[in-house]
Amino acid sequence: MRLVVFGLTVSSSWGNGHATLWRGLWRALAAQGHELVFFERDVPYYAEHRDCTGLPGGTLVLYPGWDAVRERARAEVRAADAVLATSYCPDAVAAMALMAQAARGVTGFYDLDTPVTLAALDGGQPVPYLGPRGLRDVDLVLSYTGGPALDALRTRLGARRVHPLYGHVDPQAHHPVPAHADWRCDLSYLGTWAADRQAALDMLFLAPARQRPRHGFVIGGAQYPADFPWTPNLRFVRHLPPPDHPAFFASSRLTLNVTRAAMAANGWCPSGRLFEAAACGCPLLSDDWPGLAEFFTPGSEILLARSTAEALQALDADDAQLARIAAAARERVLAEHTSAHRARALVALLDAAAQGRTDPAGALPA
Repeated sequence: MRLVVFGLTVSSSWGNGHATLWRGLWRALAAQGHELVFFERDVPYYAEHRDCTGLPGGTLVLYPGWDAVRERARAEVRAADAVLATSYCPDAVAAMALMAQAARGVTGFYDLDTPVTLAALDGGQPVPYLGPRGLRDVDLVLSYTGGPALDALRTRLGARRVHPLYGHVDPQAHHPVPAHADWRCDLSYLGTWAADRQAALDMLFLAPARQRPRHGFVIGGAQYPADFPWTPNLRFVRHLPPPDHPAFFASSRLTLNVTRAAMAANGWCPSGRLFEAAACGCPLLSDDWPGLAEFFTPGSEILLARSTAEALQALDADDAQLARIAAAARERVLAEHTSAHRARALVALLDAAAQGRTDPAGALPA
């Protein structure tokens, strides 16, 4: 299959979660014999933090603006077996119009930010990556979020065929490695700063840091404000590129996942960080949200915290318990949630859409 994607970015992991996901899918698709052409607008803030310029089995097309790439995009769309536009692609509306005009293969939209899309609709705000016809003109809609959000994409945006395509991990990039001495800690958190995560981060990370001054805490990420409430026992590692993630997780006795408010409210939206940390053999602590148990079994594969007291209880777990949880989570991820699993699901869904038939057995990840 020749797949063309108009996306946000695959070249820079700075301040976004799209790049790592697409890199894993890209490698997995190439390993399975498919070819990917990825169109990315070349913007300064990603160019300054570019940590990938291409992957085997495909082509990265960086372009300054839509006018400069329109004719090449038209040629690629016409030659493709399948074409996808994604959420937050700055030229998604233009790309979807081109797909409607020129595509001979399957057309689709991959919403990696479904809760944000639906929240904008709830607030009467425009969705910048969707035109007035919503999702009516594509053959297939993929959503990073499952559950009730799938029905909302049908009823509110006119999607005809909708399926989840959840987060995943590339075991070639995320796997157990030795710890990094500078990042050793009792509890870590890796994520870009977001205002709608701050309340949960205060409760599950910063309050425990204040109450356990002899414990070590580490945050890795980008865009943290100058007035962030740091504590003396809390270290900050500015933007960690994906190659450093395994060592970061390996240095953590326990790592915290905090879900953005809109995603937690919708549920069925596992962060890629969950799969990445588990693949690296790091025990998981997470906030709770509907559908989480579909991906990890609470108590045996992941610890959950709904309060500061429960976060402190997780910190007090003994090493043997944490090791069992880490091993079980890693086994689950490698069996169900790798990039190779998602690549096979993606191809099966595109094939099913092309043939106009019901979903093939085993097309969807468990």
